[in-house]
Amino acid sequence: MPSTATSLVDLRSDTVTRPTAAMRAAMLAAEVGDDVYGEDPTVIVLQQRLAGELGFDAGLFVPSGTQSNLLALLAHCERGDEYLVGMDAHTYKFEGGGAAVLGSIQPQPIVQAADGSLPLAQVEAAIKPLDPHFARTRLLALENTWHGRSLPLDYLAGAHELARAHGLGLHLDGARLFNAAVACGVPPRAIAGHFDTVSICLSKGLGAPVGSVLVGPHALIDKARRWRKVTGGGWRQAGMLAAAGLHALDHHVARLADDHRRAAYLAGCLREVGGIDLLGQHTNMVFIDVPAPRLRELDAHLRQAGIRISIGYLPTLRLVTHLDIDDDGIERTVAAFRDFFMRR
Repeated sequence: MPSTATSLVDLRSDTVTRPTAAMRAAMLAAEVGDDVYGEDPTVIVLQQRLAGELGFDAGLFVPSGTQSNLLALLAHCERGDEYLVGMDAHTYKFEGGGAAVLGSIQPQPIVQAADGSLPLAQVEAAIKPLDPHFARTRLLALENTWHGRSLPLDYLAGAHELARAHGLGLHLDGARLFNAAVACGVPPRAIAGHFDTVSICLSKGLGAPVGSVLVGPHALIDKARRWRKVTGGGWRQAGMLAAAGLHALDHHVARLADDHRRAAYLAGCLREVGGIDLLGQHTNMVFIDVPAPRLRELDAHLRQAGIRISIGYLPTLRLVTHLDIDDDGIERTVAAFRDFFMRR
């Protein structure tokens, strides 16, 4: 539910959203069956809908985005293969090394450009020759959005052309694909169409409680389905969760523009606060630097005002707008930051 004068304004991530009353009602009314047997009708609808809307043959509903990306890597690659990936990409840095641990797949990280893209000349240079000394390069994995940044459409076309020229598969960690599409003013299919497989997260900006969907051709999704079972991701009456995803697709996509607008407004206000260095704002994310010695003190001050942010060991903070934050929540946040830096 949106913030009120007494509710928590949680800017840590768009993963903290809670199901709306209408979404809960849709979950309660969902038809269900055993998805391991392929018999949950609501799961089937969700999978077919996302696959069809994004231009793919099939989809697979899974518990998390981490698992969805892992299944894609396992479907594309065999033991001893490698995938090319950004040095700061989620699949490489924040998903437990699953491809290497569980698939014996070697990541070849490439330093990303400021916009999150992998320079295509560096990608091409990283492709290994067919020689027993080397892992076999099989896949290029990109992320969109990355730190809130939407990859340029012409870059995606270039990456697709390069991958095809070298016989590589192309996977998209599209955890925030719909944010990217809204920001670029294009249908999600215009982004997804450059890839062989795409992972879409339903539990971030779209506001569902759980779940991601991997879409792709039948052969890859069939392999991913087997790996889902092997990795413990087979679930039974998952239709209640699929219903939340369907509700999100019906009601929470266009409103992502509100999150982007609120993030832009928040960034503009914080730019004027002395003591804060605004690093940038992209889609629903605002990045700021504050003096490192004051991080803990700032965190305590914001908590007293009913505002949560993620405090780490670096002075860079990421503030994320989402379904549960309204205009009043943004104003409360601005006021709390101003109060902290003006009085101390």
